[in-house]
Amino acid sequence: MPTPSAEDYLERIYELIQQKGYARVIDIASSLTVQSSSVTKMLQRLDSEHLVKYEKYRGITLTPQGEAIAKSVKNRHRQLEELLKILGVDEATIQKDVEGIEHHLSPQTLECLRALVSFLHEDPYALQAFQKHRRRKTVMSDES
Repeated sequence: MPTPSAEDYLERIYELIQQKGYARVIDIASSLTVQSSSVTKMLQRLDSEHLVKYEKYRGITLTPQGEAIAKSVKNRHRQLEELLKILGVDEATIQKDVEGIEHHLSPQTLECLRALVSFLHEDPYALQAFQKHRRRKTVMSDES
């Protein structure tokens, strides 16, 4: 299993390739706010693990295994964002929280969260009941 840092790199490389058609060291460094030398070291490591194909001064591509991991990380990220939106968490907090927890969930927990999100989308009354409950609890805590 890749480290959380390696997962972040794979996810970002995947996103850049989807957006621009390619990923470069400078783009990765800028988007992850790290030094280019750190990106190079990670790319060399990911290359040695057969997750990317990296040649200095050329583009970076994901191997099929690297792409599968990147897609999985991206999906996990989206699922957590969706759950937190449903729960009423503000966007800035969502981004911070997702980055903090996305690498630490077991597949079993993630599957339970997917089921919850699906349930809440399929049953608008359950979602409305939760939102009503949350508003009531918020008002009660504000009054204390």
